[in-house]
Amino acid sequence: QVQLVETGGGLVQAGDSLRLSCTATGRTFSSYGMGWFRQAPGKEREFVAAVSSSGGNTFHADSVKGRFTISRDNARNTLYLQMNSLKPEDTAVYYCAADRSTAKITLGDADYSGQGTQVTVSS
Repeated sequence: QVQLVETGGGLVQAGDSLRLSCTATGRTFSSYGMGWFRQAPGKEREFVAAVSSSGGNTFHADSVKGRFTISRDNARNTLYLQMNSLKPEDTAVYYCAADRSTAKITLGDADYSGQGTQVTVSS
């Protein structure tokens, strides 16, 4: 079992930056691919980014490429999402996800996810 807790959300203005964190407890963090997805009210869940268990490979959705960066610190059991140049359309609840298969995360089928943290970007 893997428990995930997201922090770092908040209310910001367009163009600002935020860094989300996800702390994992339970089984060996470094064995799992990790990722982020988001869901805005009335919209489908959307993949945002994923990183392989070692951190050597990252994947970002086209909608955030060049603005968001996913990273992980296996020594701290923590996943990050650095979000720059935020736009109102980035407003959503952001969820951390974990799975032994990074591919499953990109497909929205991760075995584990957290409770989410709200990000609101005002124009």
